[in-house]
Amino acid sequence: MARGAKRSTIVDVAKLAEVSPKSVSRVFNDEPHITPALRKKVLRAAKELNYHPNVMAQGLVRQQSYLIGLVYEKPSPSYVVELQRGALERLHGERYRLIVLPVESVADHPQDVVRTIRSAALDGVILAPPASDHAEVLDGLTQARIPFARITPQSHEGVGLATTMNDIAAAREIADHVLGYGHRRIAIIKGDPDHPVSAQRLIAYRAAFDAAGVDYLPELIETGDWSFESGYEATKRILSRKLRPTAILAENDDMAVGAMSAARELGFDVPADLSVVGFDDSEIARVVWPRLTTVRQPVVEMAHTAADMLLRQLAGEDPGPTVIHTHRLIERLTVGPPPA
Repeated sequence: MARGAKRSTIVDVAKLAEVSPKSVSRVFNDEPHITPALRKKVLRAAKELNYHPNVMAQGLVRQQSYLIGLVYEKPSPSYVVELQRGALERLHGERYRLIVLPVESVADHPQDVVRTIRSAALDGVILAPPASDHAEVLDGLTQARIPFARITPQSHEGVGLATTMNDIAAAREIADHVLGYGHRRIAIIKGDPDHPVSAQRLIAYRAAFDAAGVDYLPELIETGDWSFESGYEATKRILSRKLRPTAILAENDDMAVGAMSAARELGFDVPADLSVVGFDDSEIARVVWPRLTTVRQPVVEMAHTAADMLLRQLAGEDPGPTVIHTHRLIERLTVGPPPA
């Protein structure tokens, strides 16, 4: 539309289609008993005039906002992008729009999370970890009767809609992969302890160690916060100790790439001197060199499914049971045998 050009209105569409404005409104509100001929005339006129209905106005009529929220807490940038991409792919072509609601700390301010969601007048909300597991958040949304879909919940089975994957199986597989190369001194960089998934992955690593007869070494365990910087600092601490590992299991890709950066800075070659693996298969794992061995967590697919389940519930349809997505080990270039 040229600058200063008049925006088409429902009246313009009605004139071109030779129908009443009320008929145009009924077509765009999907009201019953609309004939195919009337719908075709109205949509053709709307396309010719480049007219798009006002979603907010439609929401006022139906007492809906047509807004879906996405709540997440300071995860890696790649993870956030993939969450948004999955939700937006499903909402494409729908009336609903996505509102992104980043949270500083769900554990410290669960009531603020619920208050923010309620004040945004959302029709539904997608909860990424750790909000997807926080009892106070789940209870608050249930009491407010706001539909929600949870991504990778680790607790409160049966509460709300859910889409997930088997984190323990995925973490066990990549730990077994590293052990299979002969590594016996293995460090771990954990994620934020407020995220239940971090504890699940640690359980899987320990189970793999036990099955292989490998010692779990507390002095080689560090805690990060899912960021590149935390992985970098954790690795500098690990490699400064007398007991040095031959491999590092990082609980996400950003921390793994931080570990690779710190290792190189300290003179270690990856993977000749130190093997490193991540978790997620986010974009950073594919562009770093050497490219990172990791586990593909289907974040885009899970966000897509969460949005789909919400839309079906909001339409009065059966959203279906919990959807379990599959992971995949991605073997690249950052794992090799331990140095002699």
